[in-house]
Amino acid sequence: MLGHTNAIANIAVRDLGRAKNFYIGTLGLSEVEAMGEDVAVLKSGSSLVNVYRSEFAGTNKATAVTWAVGGDIDRLVKELKLRGVVFEHYDMPDTKLDGDVHVFGDLRVAWFTDPDGNILNLINQ
Repeated sequence: MLGHTNAIANIAVRDLGRAKNFYIGTLGLSEVEAMGEDVAVLKSGSSLVNVYRSEFAGTNKATAVTWAVGGDIDRLVKELKLRGVVFEHYDMPDTKLDGDVHVFGDLRVAWFTDPDGNILNLINQ
């Protein structure tokens, strides 16, 4: 039913201006539409991300958005660090940390947060 329809990620933030600085300025997404002072529609590849103001910003304790970056993960982690992104380090079974990248066999994942604490990640898929 919905399997052939694109989905859009929604990220709650407290300060839309600060969030746009992060998502556009730091992560490199582009704004495709502004809906007043409450919502910005951003583009990441062929996907859309709605960033919207909410009093519940940052309350999700799970990953909100994943970017599948393939073999570019290590290069992107380095570039994001240069832009001020701080990566999260989690203690997980059967996982080793290679710099800021968690390694599970062939799977490589790097987690970070936006200014509101929303959890984001890069994965080598």
